[in-house]
Amino acid sequence: MTEGPLSGVMVVALEQAVSAPLCTRVLSDLGARVIKVENPDGGDSARHIDDVVGGLAAHFVWVNRGKESIALDLKSEAGTAILHRLLDRADVLVSNLAPGTTAKLGLAPDDLATRHPDLIAVEIDGYGPGGPLSHKRAYDLLVQAESGVCAITGHPGAPAKPGPPIADASTGLYTALSIVALLYAGERRGERGGAVAVSMFDTMAELMGYPLTYTRHAGHWQQPLGMSSPAVAPYGAYRTADGHTVVLGTTNDREWQRLALELLDRPDLAADDRFRTNPDRVTHRDLLDAEIGAWCGRHQLVYVQRRADDAGIGNSRYNTPDDVLAHPHLAARDRWRRIDTPAGPVPALLPPPVIAGYDPPMGAVPALGEHTERILAELGVREPESGSGGVGDREPRSGDAADPESGSGG
Repeated sequence: MTEGPLSGVMVVALEQAVSAPLCTRVLSDLGARVIKVENPDGGDSARHIDDVVGGLAAHFVWVNRGKESIALDLKSEAGTAILHRLLDRADVLVSNLAPGTTAKLGLAPDDLATRHPDLIAVEIDGYGPGGPLSHKRAYDLLVQAESGVCAITGHPGAPAKPGPPIADASTGLYTALSIVALLYAGERRGERGGAVAVSMFDTMAELMGYPLTYTRHAGHWQQPLGMSSPAVAPYGAYRTADGHTVVLGTTNDREWQRLALELLDRPDLAADDRFRTNPDRVTHRDLLDAEIGAWCGRHQLVYVQRRADDAGIGNSRYNTPDDVLAHPHLAARDRWRRIDTPAGPVPALLPPPVIAGYDPPMGAVPALGEHTERILAELGVREPESGSGGVGDREPRSGDAADPESGSGG
């Protein structure tokens, strides 16, 4: 396959931060053309979170490769007119602006269904319409806290936010999946268009499925255990004799028996009724962790992992981000590429899906408004006269995707 599965699909993005940009980057990885509409005065707010990538922000570089950037002032009639000309050609519009912003811009789903009936209108927001939180801005941490995720992360009395922006990222991935489904439906039924809305809160409530189900039926919620699971034992992190940390896990009674007999060489533990079933082992987790921790503490990491592999016990090494950058598994599988950015080439990981016969394009990270002139030319919009000023002074005047602070944060 020389072209991506979404080759020929055009996506227009009114996006900020992570959730919508990750969604559209996934579509770009699959071959879609993504045109990112940005505010001429600063662009996507994620451009300015830090400057560690040669002056560029790490968040922005992560989720914005392979896109074209056009600077438009959507507060101006000329800017919105240009946007609608883009939408006349587009298959998908993705937005994650602040609550009510698309309606103010005349881009609510009903508006788009009338003016662009073949367009798939996609809106990411924080909490979804119709509820007491619908008006609120939503950022990854805020939604993780509101949805209970932080309560089951960390340690009792010391809740924590999971490191990756999982509310943003999971919402973006659900949204990309929804778009692909609507594109497929349009091809199969011969009816293009449609609308989909995905909220960060609903996404995190879905990912909380296990703890919510457990709490409803048990009458209490399981306390977080750091690098362990309240649902399964033994399952956790243990220090080794050479100062590393090994993570060992069992998911059923047979694996526990192998761990006790073949890894620890402890038939007494295997026969102990206190550890016969997983609920028993969860109840007596501290005893098990002490025994496993003592055994790991007498051996080096490589020995522990070799013995665990031989016994068919799941195991891994606790790594830091520095370790992962140099991870031999990524290197052996050739997972790193170099992509162009305004600051020069930088390494980037290939997207997770490996599609036979298709190499993801791994396009460049765009500078703010880098493709404005080319896109305007495609639309037949007159270029600015020499010395006429910046993008906002074009004829017709183009200007702004949205206030940098108008994004939902997702």
